[in-house]
Amino acid sequence: MATRRHVLAGLLASTLPRLSWADAGSPAFLAAARDAEGRFALHGLTEAGGSLFAIPLPARGHAAAAHPHRAEAVAFARRPGTYALVIDCATGRSRARLAPPEGHQFNGHGAYSADGSVLYTSEVWAESSEGRIGVWDTAGWHRLTTFASQGIGPHEVRRLPGTEVLVVANGGIRTDPQDRTKLNIDTMRPNLSYLSPEGALLDQVELAPEMHQASIRHLALAEGETVAFAMQWEGDPAEPVPLLGLHRRGEAVRLCPPKDEDLLAMKGYAGSIARSAGLIALTSPRGGVVQLHAADGRPLATHARPDACGVAATGGGFVVTDGGGTVTGLTAEGFRPLARTVLAWDNHLVRI
Repeated sequence: MATRRHVLAGLLASTLPRLSWADAGSPAFLAAARDAEGRFALHGLTEAGGSLFAIPLPARGHAAAAHPHRAEAVAFARRPGTYALVIDCATGRSRARLAPPEGHQFNGHGAYSADGSVLYTSEVWAESSEGRIGVWDTAGWHRLTTFASQGIGPHEVRRLPGTEVLVVANGGIRTDPQDRTKLNIDTMRPNLSYLSPEGALLDQVELAPEMHQASIRHLALAEGETVAFAMQWEGDPAEPVPLLGLHRRGEAVRLCPPKDEDLLAMKGYAGSIARSAGLIALTSPRGGVVQLHAADGRPLATHARPDACGVAATGGGFVVTDGGGTVTGLTAEGFRPLARTVLAWDNHLVRI
C-alpha cells in the first residue's frame, strides 16, 4: 500500500516535465553491453546500429523495458537480479533504483502498461522459484502489489498489443538461489500464462508431456494475439526438439520444427526471438546461428552468426547483435553488416 510519502513523491513526479524519445535522439532499440574495460551500460541504438547514448549500469544487464511515451527505460540485471534501474534516457540520469522485496529476485524482464503508468516485473521467490509478478507505480516508483505468475521460474513477461493482458513465459525450472543449480529437470512443467492486470488467470497452456523439459523463455507478439515463444531444451541433447512454438488463446500450442538438416544447429538453446514483416527470427548464441520461420511457423532458413543473441524487428527484417560487438541486418536472404563496435552485446535487443 502506498504511504503518504509515496503519494507526495508521485504527485511531485507527475508535475515534472517528461521528455519524449525524440529528446533522446529517437533511438530505435535498447541493448545492454560490456565495454573493453569491463564496464556495463545501457545503449540506445539507431536503426543502423549506431549508439546514441550509453548510460552506466551497476552490473551486467539483461533486458530493458521502454516506456511507451516518455524517454524512460528500466534496465534489468542479469537474472537472478537484485536491481532494476529506471533511467531518463534523454538526460542520462537515474530516476530510481528498484529492488525486489526480501526473499524475491528479479528475473531479467519487465513490461509497461499501455499508458505507462504501471510497470510489471518478472520475479521469483528465491527459495522455491515460485513465480511472482511485481506491480510498480511509475509516477513515484513505489511498489503497489504482487501476484502469482501461475508457474515456476517466470522469465519474460509481455503485454498483448492493444490490450492490458499480460503473457508470462513460466520456464518451469526450479533453481538453487545461490548458484542457480537446476533442481527439478525431471519434473519441470513450463507453461504460458495469460493474466489480467490484477493477476487473474485468464488462460494457461502447457506443452505435451514429451516436451515438459522444454523451458519456455522468451516471447514475440504481434497484432491478432498470436504469441510466438522461444524455448530452451533441458532434455537429452541427442534428441533435438522444436524450439519455436505458436499459441493463440483458446487454441492448442503448435510447435514449429526447423528443416531436418537444421535440427541440431541451435544446440537446444534459443536465446531470443522477434517477429517482423511475416517472419519470425530465433537466435542461438550457443549454436552460432539465427533461424528464420514464416509467420505460420514454416522453416525458411538458418544463417550462421557467431554468438548472435539480441534480435529485434526493423522494416522488412531484423537487427541482430552479438557478443563480438557486431550489429547486423537480417532478411530472408541473409545478413548485411551495419556497425562494428568494441562492445560485447548482451542477450537482448529491445525495440522501442
